[in-house]
Amino acid sequence: MSNQDRSQKTGKKAKDEKQRLEEELEEGLEETFPASDPVSVTHPPSPKQPGGKDK
Repeated sequence: MSNQDRSQKTGKKAKDEKQRLEEELEEGLEETFPASDPVSVTHPPSPKQPGGKDK
């Protein structure tokens, strides 16, 4: 497999991942509309550090 073939496959994977994230965000927006808070693709961090200590 040539470097160009690998590069094209890597680029396609990145494009597919971006498209998937865009679709998830759009779905989240549609399911929560109307809402006062914007939808986030990521989850917020937990309020406590491992071991039970606050930040």
